[in-house]
Amino acid sequence: MTSSSSSSGGDHHHHQSLFFEPDPTLTNDDLKPTTSDQRTFTGLEMASLWVGLVVGVPTYYLAGSLVDLGMAWWQGIATVVAANVILLFPLVLTGHPGTKYGISFPVLARSSFGIRGAHIPTLLRALVGCGWYGIETWIGGEAIFLLLPETVKQSTLAKPLPWLGTSPVEFACFIVFWSAQLGIVWRGIDGIRELEKYSAPILILLTCCLLTWSYVNAGGFGHMLSLSSSLSNSEFWSLFFPSLTANISFWATLALNIPDFTRYAKTQKDQIIGQAGLPIFMGAFTFVGLAVTSSTKVIFGTLISNPIQLLGAIGGVWTKILAIVGISLATITTNIAANVVAPANALVNLSPSKFTFRKGAMLTALLGIAFQPWRLLQSSESFVYTWLVGYSALMGPIGGIILVDYYLIRKADLSVRDLYTLSPKGTYYYSGGYNLAAVAALIVGILPVVPGFLNKVGVLGSVGGVFTVIYNNAWFISFFSSGIFYLMVSYVKRNRDNQQQMEPLLPQS
Repeated sequence: MTSSSSSSGGDHHHHQSLFFEPDPTLTNDDLKPTTSDQRTFTGLEMASLWVGLVVGVPTYYLAGSLVDLGMAWWQGIATVVAANVILLFPLVLTGHPGTKYGISFPVLARSSFGIRGAHIPTLLRALVGCGWYGIETWIGGEAIFLLLPETVKQSTLAKPLPWLGTSPVEFACFIVFWSAQLGIVWRGIDGIRELEKYSAPILILLTCCLLTWSYVNAGGFGHMLSLSSSLSNSEFWSLFFPSLTANISFWATLALNIPDFTRYAKTQKDQIIGQAGLPIFMGAFTFVGLAVTSSTKVIFGTLISNPIQLLGAIGGVWTKILAIVGISLATITTNIAANVVAPANALVNLSPSKFTFRKGAMLTALLGIAFQPWRLLQSSESFVYTWLVGYSALMGPIGGIILVDYYLIRKADLSVRDLYTLSPKGTYYYSGGYNLAAVAALIVGILPVVPGFLNKVGVLGSVGGVFTVIYNNAWFISFFSSGIFYLMVSYVKRNRDNQQQMEPLLPQS
């Protein structure tokens, strides 16, 4: 693995590959490799991208929900940090080809799934992105709703309508927030980079304010530190693994499409340093979420785990204004980077002649409404866990296949020219543009998780204990089973191809 080649040696490699005629159905300005002057992300800017991603309402809940389930405060935070340390490996490894060749996730997926087969992983990733986009936008809308005057909240318009599933006022807040985000998305990746860069320090500052407020008003964190674990040893471990999977799943989506960002990084070093902070940011922010939540018990007499409700309870005009700014910023920075870029790029890849990044982002936003996030979030947080663990069974195997293909089979060497051609002679054409080995490996990874998922959703009554264990560790099991299966099939195929090349050399009898 060379890290220096991306800045010096890498560039002349790009120019050689520009003499071919790329197929117009496979490329446009958003899909072709990034040029050296498009590569503007420094390590610091990559890190602030991650700060923007991490600081948000869902992350604030993460460790708190673990403590609700009976973990001690330090166990909750340790679980979150452990998950993110594990995830750092696929993140940096998948980011490498993005920086080396300047290609986005859909183009990288062409190398393992085939020129046409790449639509399978990218569209799966896009669907999850649209679902999350809706959820995050709804959270932003809730912040606006919370801060409306009481008269509006009491009016008839604030009563839920059965066909809509929510009240007209809340829906209006959702749409207001939805529209505000589109303005930023419209500016493309540079708009996103600027937003993340300037928001990171503000978000860190606001987080510190919240922490200080709770420390002062609760008279220290004694209460939180005294919350000991209510679990026996065996209970702890049976809770630990599903929680680890849910936490890995939290960013497993980005571990796939991280090339969408690292393709703009200046060097491999910037990419790696920029990502290394993730476990620290996650640990620090979940600590804040925990500390503040447990201090509410002392201050208000009841636990308030929802940061939006907490800000409402604190009251005061300035608090409200800060709350709107803070939660909006936190939500928008997470949402646009995590849930718009991937689906937008997937749609561009689906039809480069029809879709640009902007149009793809617009469609993502519209699909986010179609997902009806208020219904997703209504049926309790457990649904979000069903959602988190469930989709990790889709993200895991795709990640496993792409990494095995890039590192073990191709030894980190891709032919950029062949990624953009439909010629059957191209390296990544496989059979008809689909790599059947990768598709089969994807199915092998997903199938074992299905019974556990159906049980969780309530379709199947009881399934064997084995399936529950598999479901609870969905990301790990699907990641490794798909990767290993793909590796074996590829080796068998390669040996067979080598034999066929040898045979014509035998003397004809």
